[in-house]
Amino acid sequence: MANLSRFNPFSDITRSTPFGKLDELFDNLDNIRPSRMWEPAPRIKMDVAEDKQSYTVHAEIPGARKDDIKVQVEGRQVTIMAEVKKQSETREGERTVHAERYYGRESRSIMLDHEVDEKKSVAKYENGVLELKLPILEASRAAHHLPIQ
Repeated sequence: MANLSRFNPFSDITRSTPFGKLDELFDNLDNIRPSRMWEPAPRIKMDVAEDKQSYTVHAEIPGARKDDIKVQVEGRQVTIMAEVKKQSETREGERTVHAERYYGRESRSIMLDHEVDEKKSVAKYENGVLELKLPILEASRAAHHLPIQ
């Protein structure tokens, strides 16, 4: 004889388990990498685009002066270093009530697929955004075929 049971579409809602599906959270903890969870987001955020001849990098560095930004290109690695200095302008009788702005040094490195021609690279900083035009080195773009002996 077949066992029949009545279907209740609201059984999950009306079930009186105070912690719901808490046990599923602990089952999935193996998939979470704690080291990644606690890493702060990079302060220099960037977009990188590529075409056949070059890379274009847009990096947000709000509050930095042009003189406080350094870009270093070594082969395929591009490093952006910036320092945002705190403006210490306080008036007499004034006090800071709330402060969230970041002050200090920050750097960010990326590794590209092809080597960059440092001599033809161009950097421009405007309105808090650093734009890099990084031409791909001709020798790096060509495919190298090894003869088989």
